[in-house]
Amino acid sequence: MENPAIDLLLEDLKSPDVIVREQATQKLWGIWFQQKGAYGLDILKHSQALLETGRIEEAEAVLTDLIQDQPDFAEAWNRRAVLYYLQGEYQKSLADCQQVVILNPVHFGALHGMGVCYAALEEYRKAIHAFQQASEIQPHAVTNQRLILECTARLS
Repeated sequence: MENPAIDLLLEDLKSPDVIVREQATQKLWGIWFQQKGAYGLDILKHSQALLETGRIEEAEAVLTDLIQDQPDFAEAWNRRAVLYYLQGEYQKSLADCQQVVILNPVHFGALHGMGVCYAALEEYRKAIHAFQQASEIQPHAVTNQRLILECTARLS
């Protein structure tokens, strides 16, 4: 995924300036959500609206259809991973997060998602590894650092 604009944003995630980091984070999410243009973005928004109104099965079907139609759309996989995680379907969520990382190795959201799935499954060493990978991309993300400490404590 050679893209100079994305490379610059990834560097900005390491900035000591919190505003620079927040702007880079938002821009990366925007790029990822808009990978398939208005078509993909509209479907992602529709699935989110369904999820927010408790129509989980419909949201899942919309995302699954989108994934089948656009299997290289990493954010579609990521949104479905979030849906599965919220439903306690940690293995399914983990599988989708892993697909996101195959498609987009710098997707810090999916790496974090893998970590929380592994932690929920009590696979703390794998969780720590996933949070460390996310931290390499977003070194100032305090949540990942905290979760590394929590998982490490659970190993003791």
